[in-house]
Amino acid sequence: MKTIDELLAEPVAGKRVFVRADLNVPLDGTTITDDGRIRAVLPTVRALAEAGARVVVASHLGRPKGAPDPAFSLAPAAARLGELLGADVAFATDTVGESAAATVEGLTDGRVAVVENLRFNAGETSKDDAERGAFADQLAALADVYVGDGFGAVHRKHASVFDLPARLPHYAGYLIATEVGVLKKLTDDVQRPYVVALGGAKVSDKLAVIDQLLGKADRILIGGGMAYTFLKAKGYEIGSSLLQEDQLAAVTEYVERAERIGVELVLPVDTVVAPAFPDLKSKAPADPAAVAADAMPADRMGLDIGPESGALYASKIADAATVFWNGPMGVFEHPDFAEGTKAVAQALLDSKAFTVVGGGDSAAAVRILGFDENAFGHISTGGGASLEYLEGKTLPGLAALED
Repeated sequence: MKTIDELLAEPVAGKRVFVRADLNVPLDGTTITDDGRIRAVLPTVRALAEAGARVVVASHLGRPKGAPDPAFSLAPAAARLGELLGADVAFATDTVGESAAATVEGLTDGRVAVVENLRFNAGETSKDDAERGAFADQLAALADVYVGDGFGAVHRKHASVFDLPARLPHYAGYLIATEVGVLKKLTDDVQRPYVVALGGAKVSDKLAVIDQLLGKADRILIGGGMAYTFLKAKGYEIGSSLLQEDQLAAVTEYVERAERIGVELVLPVDTVVAPAFPDLKSKAPADPAAVAADAMPADRMGLDIGPESGALYASKIADAATVFWNGPMGVFEHPDFAEGTKAVAQALLDSKAFTVVGGGDSAAAVRILGFDENAFGHISTGGGASLEYLEGKTLPGLAALED
């Protein structure tokens, strides 16, 4: 795929450059609680603006139902982008309507505009090729060139991600080029030992990537809510912990396969339990207790890996050459259940490995728990996209950028 450096090698001053970014940031009302995805697209937007391009930034935010919804407006993201750029950013109150046309028409060389949430238009996410294509035609009228830099959306066959690049000269932005380069280090050119730490709530979200990694990783560490399905498969009592009973057979098969082919599949040896799921807003004490993984009380819920598991996982990471981490080890948003996630994050920092934090809640945890994100090898902006790449799937947004 052609990259933005090739675009910038030619004069771009005066050209309208459509940047498909990922500004899908978490909001508390209109307050952005984590601006990591906005900061991730800054190098591409800044480079284009400094070269004199008229930059049109577009993104989705949340899951509106194909119609305008003030709760999902990109206005806060546009304002934050302007703050980070140190320049005024124009904002269009629609995506392809009168405001967008006038806003783009009003851009001068080196200026930036953000159009409203792409998903306020049904054509963006439509499964009908014609409807999606018609929306892509409207988007194409706003620009002369397309730059794809929304890595968090490249696994979606959406109009702005898949159909629009076919209608304009297209290039990969700095973020996508970086993400793809990192993921190749996890698939095509892996330095060993290769350790993967997987967490998060549902084992079903990770089955396909576990299936692929069983043939590639040397060790797989399992934590988070998904760990309790693995522990149940071993015959352990898990109380009221999260369980996906319909995945027990698959989990059992993976455990047996790992043993057969010599992949070390590491499960928690202890867990932090509480009577119920904690209140994440008040952060009120939740009566936590650490118990052995094979001695969970039937009236308790597992909410984090325990301290012995944290130390065990750190020891399994210590000698790694490559580490990929996706998914928190527990309910890190509450202080009583954050230590397991902290232990894994710290282990990545302490190791000499090439470390990749696989986006989503893992990336949020790094920032929320106060770690220096620049100390990790790479923090991905796309949890789902990263996982699907590792699963070996073709990602529509990357395929669309290929010539």
